[in-house]
Amino acid sequence: MAFSDQTVLVTGSAGFIGFHLSRKLLDMGYGVVGVDNLNAYYDVGLKKARLDLLNPHENFRFIKGDIQDLPTLQRVFGAHQITRICNLAAQAGVRHSLKDPFSYQKSNIEGFLNLLEMARKFQVENFVYASSSSVYGKNKNNPYSVEDRVDNPISLYAATKKANELMAHAYSHLYDIPCTGLRFFTVYGPWGRPDMALFLFTDAILHDRPINVFNYGDMRRDFTYIDDIVAGTISAIEKPAPYEIFNLGNSDSTTLMDFIQAIESELGRKAEKNMLPMQPGDVAETSANITKSREKLGFAPKTHLKEGIRAFIAWYREYYGV
Repeated sequence: MAFSDQTVLVTGSAGFIGFHLSRKLLDMGYGVVGVDNLNAYYDVGLKKARLDLLNPHENFRFIKGDIQDLPTLQRVFGAHQITRICNLAAQAGVRHSLKDPFSYQKSNIEGFLNLLEMARKFQVENFVYASSSSVYGKNKNNPYSVEDRVDNPISLYAATKKANELMAHAYSHLYDIPCTGLRFFTVYGPWGRPDMALFLFTDAILHDRPINVFNYGDMRRDFTYIDDIVAGTISAIEKPAPYEIFNLGNSDSTTLMDFIQAIESELGRKAEKNMLPMQPGDVAETSANITKSREKLGFAPKTHLKEGIRAFIAWYREYYGV
């Protein structure tokens, strides 16, 4: 079979969301060109294991490269008939942005601009990108609505994601590039990132280590299962719009202590807890208003938290042989 005539560039294709998105697009008959720099922010072996599942697909091409490297991107676009872009490559993590701010400036600002330039030069049909619930910062409204002002980021990571939304707006206006930003809310599931709470807690409990519980457990998160996130992202890819921002969340926030209890229940073990103060740059609660996402994307999250935790733990046990 020839390489698909509908080809999506997925940046961050070896990452958690990028891997799941690429796999689903391939199953749907799309061509996928994956770009990832395989950086060492977390276990590169996990990223390579994800790629091992994508590489056998005849409609998948992987290029090890960095979105900060404009000549590499120019070669990729010159060699492939890319019709749509989904940019999931970014330096992730709120806490890490306090330690290494320049990596966020390079990847999330310079890299993002490079991709916008590729979208302009090669006249792609749609540019979809990952924003974040972190942009809501000190927002007092709950649940968070895309109509709320987001002028008070409290981490550099959040500030770079807000900058992405502004840059996309400018390019959409100037060059008629359809641009859609997706504010993801605490994504979890199999093949998840090792720096995220579900992975950290599961790993620690199974290895008899204490878990760190910030803000003394007084936190809520809108945990959103990976399959639901992928469904919403594909809907955005398939529905170009002049300029849109959507929340992709479960719209049902959970307390941190209930989250931990659900993990303990699934593992059949109790966690030893280090109760700690709030971390700089973190927020006490996230909750998504998804009215607009339902109306325009048909976004309807289906996965209950306990079901999602069960799926993650089953994957973790199998992958690590625990």
